[in-house]
Amino acid sequence: MSHVVQRWPLKAGNSSWLIATAVCVLLLVALSFIDVAVSQIGQGLPAPIVTLFGWITQLGVSDYILVGSLLLFLLAGALSLLLRDPQRREGLRQLAGIGGFVFVGVGLPSLVTAIVKRLIGRSRPTLYDSVGAFDFQSLSWLDWTYQSFPSGHTTTAFALCYTVSFLVPRAFPAMLGLAVLIALSRIIVGAHYPTDVLGGAIVGTLGAYLVRNIFAGRGWVFETRPDGAVGIRPFEAIGRLFGRR
Repeated sequence: MSHVVQRWPLKAGNSSWLIATAVCVLLLVALSFIDVAVSQIGQGLPAPIVTLFGWITQLGVSDYILVGSLLLFLLAGALSLLLRDPQRREGLRQLAGIGGFVFVGVGLPSLVTAIVKRLIGRSRPTLYDSVGAFDFQSLSWLDWTYQSFPSGHTTTAFALCYTVSFLVPRAFPAMLGLAVLIALSRIIVGAHYPTDVLGGAIVGTLGAYLVRNIFAGRGWVFETRPDGAVGIRPFEAIGRLFGRR
């Protein structure tokens, strides 16, 4: 879990990023050869399993995350302006900062994916029988059947995984497991191909790191430590807000 306090997922310099980029490209190319086979295997699983993953896939909807975090940001921020007690006011400001971070950390990668998938315009598995797996209608803003790459649900799942893990590093294994299940669900319910899911995981991960680094650079919620690690700022005021000493 040490990587969640690194500035980026990779420690080393440009050479590591070039290698990682090449690996991601090769993985996407390799997966493209088995996209259809894996998609059909997933959709052909027993009905109870498909139904189960149909419920799991709903956890990748960004709306409830964005609405909840935005409400926390607005309510805590507004209350901090009304209270006179400086300690409670600071606790509410810290809560507002956390809400704002989750909102941007999940919302920004999801927005990028929403735009990119419309620009690329890849057909979804539901159209495989009629147009195949690699039919594209670029600038497909309204037709959801041509908005397959990258996966929006997967982007949200991985962005949420890392935003939560940056705040609570011990939660990373559970959050990663949930993100992987949501990603798999998109294949099993017939909404995406494996390459779409991998693309979403990459956007969600890097997007969350980018937002965390921007916040740390401004001293919001996070701080950059002398050893270069990025960690959450002390939040004793939140504890005092709820009566903890």
